[in-house]
Amino acid sequence: MKRLVLLGSTGSVGRQTLEVVSDFPERFRLVALTAASNWKALAEQARRFRPRVVVILREDLYRSLREALPSEIEVLSGERALSEVAAHPEADLVVSAIVGLAGLTPTLSALSAGKTVALANKEALVTGGELVKATARRTRARLLPVDSEHSAIFQALKGHRRRAVARILLTASGGPFRKRPAESFPKITPEEALQHPRWRMGAKITVDSATLMNKGLEVIEAHFLFDFPYERIEVLIHPESIVHSLVEFRDGSLLAQLSLPDMRLPIAYALAYPERLPLPYPRLSLTEIGQLTFEPPDPQRFPCLSLAYEAGRRGGFWPVALNAANEVAVEAFLNRRLRFDQIPRLIEETLAHLSFSGKPGSLEEILEADRETRKMAQSLIKERICSR
Repeated sequence: MKRLVLLGSTGSVGRQTLEVVSDFPERFRLVALTAASNWKALAEQARRFRPRVVVILREDLYRSLREALPSEIEVLSGERALSEVAAHPEADLVVSAIVGLAGLTPTLSALSAGKTVALANKEALVTGGELVKATARRTRARLLPVDSEHSAIFQALKGHRRRAVARILLTASGGPFRKRPAESFPKITPEEALQHPRWRMGAKITVDSATLMNKGLEVIEAHFLFDFPYERIEVLIHPESIVHSLVEFRDGSLLAQLSLPDMRLPIAYALAYPERLPLPYPRLSLTEIGQLTFEPPDPQRFPCLSLAYEAGRRGGFWPVALNAANEVAVEAFLNRRLRFDQIPRLIEETLAHLSFSGKPGSLEEILEADRETRKMAQSLIKERICSR
C-alpha cells in the first residue's frame, strides 16, 4: 500500500486525486491532507479518508477545523506546518496540487526529504526550476508529472534515449476564444472565460487556458522536467483534447499519448507509477471521435504564449516575474478590475518596468522577486483604474 500526502486536497486536482484513491482503497492510504482556506471541504474529506493529520494554511481557521474533526486526527495550521507535513516521514508519495507560487515551498520541503513528488503545481518549476531540480538531484528524489501534457511526454519518452528526440509538441485546446473575433476580446467577461470547452479546472488555470498563458507556463515546465531547450519545445492547438502531447524523434516518427480529457488518468498514472491501474472510467472510442484536428497557435490573438517563451529563454528571475505578474492580472480580471485583453498588456508592462540580473540562488530570492513583481503589477493596475 502506498502512503500519500495530498497538498491542496480541496482544489480541482486534489478532489480528482481523492476520486482515484477512493476507487483503489487497497492501493493507497492518505497520511495527510492540506488546504488553504476551505476548511469545511477539508473537514469533510478528513472525516471520509481519516488521514493522520490535516493542515489548514490560514491560521485563523484552525479552531473551526479542529472542532469539526475527531480528536484522533491531528490538526495543524500555517506555512511551517504545511512544509513539515510535505516531508512527513510516513509518506511514500507527495502530491503537490497547490495552485500558484504557494506550492513551491512545500514542494521543496518534500524533495529535500527525498520524497517522490507527483507534481501538479507547474508554478513550482516555472518559478524555481533550477532550485527544484538541484534539490531533487541532491536527495535523489523523483519528480513525476501530473499535468496531462507532461504525463503524455513522460510516457512517450519512456524507453527512448534523449538524443533520439527531435522536439516535444505540447497540445492545447485553444480555450473558449479560439475562434472568437479578437476585436471582441475587451468585452469578454469572467463568466465567459471560465467556460472551458474540454477540462474541469479551477478558476485561475481556466483563465490561463483562455489566454494560453497556461500553455506558456507548461512550456517552461517542460524545459525543466525534460531538459530540452526552448527551440525544441513547440505548441499545437488541438481542439478535441484527445492527443495530450507528442514526441517527435529524429527519424521523423511521432509518438503520442491519447485518451479522453480526464485528469484522473494522468493522476492515476503518477500515483501508481510504474504500474498502470485498471481504471473504471470511460474509454476513448476513435470511431466516435471521427477526426482529430491541429493548427498552429496565433501569437497575435494570444500574446501570453510569446511572453512565456521570452521569459523562459531569458531565464533567471524572469519566469518568476512572469508568473507573479500573470497571477496579479488574472485575479484583477476575475474581480473585474482589468479587461481580458489587458491581461497580457499588464504582464508585458510589468516586466518592462523591472530589472533583474543573475539567477535565484535561494528560495528567499525567488520570493523577493515575486513580491517586487506583484507590487509593480498592482501599481500599474491602480494607475490604469485611476486613469479611466
